[in-house]
Amino acid sequence: MPLAVMCREFGPPESFSLEEFEPGPLGANEVRIAVKVAGISFVDVLATSGNYQHETPRPFIPGSEGAGIIDAIGSNVSGLEPGDRVFFSAGQGIFCQLNNFDASKVSKVPQGVSLETAAVIIANYQTALYALADRGRAQPGETLLVLGAAGGTGFAAVQVGKYLGLRVIASASSADKRQVALDGGADAVVETGAADWRAQVKAANGGKPIDLVFDPVGGDLTELALRNLGYDGRHLIVGFPAGIASVPTNLPLLKSASIVGVHLGDALIRRPEKAIAIRKQVLELAAQGVLSPAIAARYPITDFVSAMEAAFSGKLAGRVLLTME
Repeated sequence: MPLAVMCREFGPPESFSLEEFEPGPLGANEVRIAVKVAGISFVDVLATSGNYQHETPRPFIPGSEGAGIIDAIGSNVSGLEPGDRVFFSAGQGIFCQLNNFDASKVSKVPQGVSLETAAVIIANYQTALYALADRGRAQPGETLLVLGAAGGTGFAAVQVGKYLGLRVIASASSADKRQVALDGGADAVVETGAADWRAQVKAANGGKPIDLVFDPVGGDLTELALRNLGYDGRHLIVGFPAGIASVPTNLPLLKSASIVGVHLGDALIRRPEKAIAIRKQVLELAAQGVLSPAIAARYPITDFVSAMEAAFSGKLAGRVLLTME
């Protein structure tokens, strides 16, 4: 029988179990997928701890993005067939070998894109493209500072920024992470946490202020980055794993700068046509090899505890994958 990671009570990954799992009857609007690979994000682990902003009813199977092969389709499903390579997103249910998913959340993997890439590209790269092109009004020739540049959305912002014609300065805490950002196309790197961090950022941009900040980090770094913005600068708030920042409101006033929230989930609801267009663009660029996620580590489903701990630690440069075979 297929296996699944089961979260019966909120807690650390070692409190979960690997259990035999039967998906149950296939609904008319569902597809049954043999999951091959899942991406593990910081939020996936946060959701199992009980500290996420939305509480998931228990028990549940964690996981929000993955890729695999269709095993069967429901009677109302069209455009998908058994044997198709697909990627999919869901609020839960992906850290398993076989499960049923709403067909509307499932898409075919384009030719030339691997299952590994498909499993982790949509959420991160759709967020980055939406943030920079739509919310940030990025223009070719502008300078972009990316915080957390070796993380999932940070690395995506590096590559999307280069695609949009921006000069990209990547901030990361370790030499390995900074090298990953450079390999992803960053023009310059700075050391997160360094005492002279603001001076490093200024020097990396030839002494000039920054046009755009992509901030999936939060905490104390938010104010520091905001202070490096120039006239009409845009500081994009994407996430805050380091904590919700408190910033002096005189900073955006004096700089005529903007603090801009980026909530992709809200855009999917309020502007579905725009979200679909961005998703399509991401897939096209992935098929062309323009966008390619950095993979830091792969773990088998039997070692899900180590995989989830690695993803939550933030120490690795790139994404963590859970393989189901």
